[in-house]
Amino acid sequence: MLQDLHAQRQAISSGQLSLADALNQARLASLSTACAAVYISHPAELLAEAAKVADVTDPNMASLGPLGGLPVSVKDLFDVAGERTQAGSTVLADANPTQSDCPAVARLRRAGGLIAGRTNMSEFAYSGVGINPHYGTPVNPADNVVARIPGGSSSGAAVSVATGAAAVGLGSDTGGSIRIPAALCGLVGFKSTARLVPTAGALPLSTTLDTVCAITRSVRDAVTVHEVLADRRVALAGKPLSASRFAVPRCLMQDGLDATVASAFEHSLRVLRAAGAEIVDIDLTEIDDLTNINATGGLSAAESYAWHRQLIARKQSDYDPRVALRILKGASMSAADYIDLLAARREWIARMNVRMNGFDAMLSPTVPMVAPAIADLIDDDAAFFRVNGLLLRNPAVVNMLDGCAISLPCYTPDQAQIQLPVGLMLWHSALHDDVILDAALQVEAALNLAHTH
Repeated sequence: MLQDLHAQRQAISSGQLSLADALNQARLASLSTACAAVYISHPAELLAEAAKVADVTDPNMASLGPLGGLPVSVKDLFDVAGERTQAGSTVLADANPTQSDCPAVARLRRAGGLIAGRTNMSEFAYSGVGINPHYGTPVNPADNVVARIPGGSSSGAAVSVATGAAAVGLGSDTGGSIRIPAALCGLVGFKSTARLVPTAGALPLSTTLDTVCAITRSVRDAVTVHEVLADRRVALAGKPLSASRFAVPRCLMQDGLDATVASAFEHSLRVLRAAGAEIVDIDLTEIDDLTNINATGGLSAAESYAWHRQLIARKQSDYDPRVALRILKGASMSAADYIDLLAARREWIARMNVRMNGFDAMLSPTVPMVAPAIADLIDDDAAFFRVNGLLLRNPAVVNMLDGCAISLPCYTPDQAQIQLPVGLMLWHSALHDDVILDAALQVEAALNLAHTH
C-alpha cells in the first residue's frame, strides 16, 4: 500500500524515511513497466538529480513547504517554464517552449512540490476514456492481468499517483477528467469550484467549465493540495456523520450501473447510515433536463471549436479522429445557440440549488462501471463513444452546475474478492468546497474502517 503525501512527510520528519529515498522510490516507479506511456517528458533523470541534493535538516519540514519536496506530475496541459505544452497531441509539436510557469504550477513549486514530469492525457482533454493514439495509453494499475483504461482525460496523472511515481497529479476537470480516472484507479479526485483556481496558462477545452485540480491518494492530501492551488485555507468544521444530511438522487445518475458499482454504492450507503448519517432519497429530475439544454452541442463543443478552428482547418489529419469529430460539432452552433445555452444553464443552476438546499452533499456513483479493457475500445468507435458517454454522464452534471465534487474509493461488502476500483462521488453547488471536503474526510474514514473489519 502506497503512503499518501501526509504519511510520507511524517516518515521523513521522524527519520524513518529520507527525502532522497522517497525520490528514488518515485524514480524507480517512473521507470517501471506499470508507468509505460504515463509520461510525455520523463522524470527519472530529474528525480535522480533531486535525490542527490535532498538534505532535510528541518525536523518539521517547514522549509520544504506543505508538499515536502515530493514529486508532483503535471498534465501536459499546463505551461511549465522552458517546456512545450502539447496537450497530449502532436499538432503543437512546433510550438515554442513557454517562458514561465502557469499559476497552478508556480503555486505547487512555492509549496515545495518537485515538478517531476509532464503526463500523458486524452488529446486536448477531450475524452473520459484516456486512450491516446499518439503517445500510447497508460494502463490502469488496478488489474495486472487485463490491460484496462485508466480513465481520462487526466490519464497519466492518475497512473503516476497510483504507481508511486508522483505523490500528486496535477490535472484538469471539464466534465469529469479528474474524478473519472480517480474512480477507475482507486484514488481521490477533488474538483473544486472552477473559479477558485486560476486557469491561466492551461490550454483550454471549455473556458466556462474547465477546472484546475488534482489527484491524490487521500482526502487529507486533497485538502492540502487544494489549499495550495487555490491559495486559500480550507475551513474544516469536523462535522460528524451523525450530524450530516446527505441526498441520494434517484435519477439518470443511477441508470445502468454494473453489478460491482451497484453493490459498492449501496454498501457505502449502509455504512454511512450505520455511522449515523441521515440519507434521503430524492427525485432530482432536473438532471434529465440536461439532454435538451445541451441539444445544440454543449459548451465544450462550442468553446473548443472557437479555440481550434484555425488549427484544425490546417492540421485536421494530425488530430485524433475521435477528438476532431467532437471539436467539429461546435462548427454548427450559432452565436444565438451559444447565448441561449448560457442562459439555460443559469436557469437550470438556480433550480438545482433550490433542490439541493439543506443537504451537506449529494451522493452518487462517480461513474457507472469499472474500467473496461483497452482492447475492447481501441478500434471500435461505437464502443468507445458509448463508454465515453457513460463515464462522463455523472461527473459532467457537476461541471454544468458550476459545482464542486470529490470522488473517493468505495468497496463492495465482499472483501475476500479482488475487486476493480469503484468511486463514490460527493457533490454540491458552487463554493460548497469546504463542506464537501469536511464531509469527505468523515466518509473516507467510515468506509475505510468498514473495509478493514
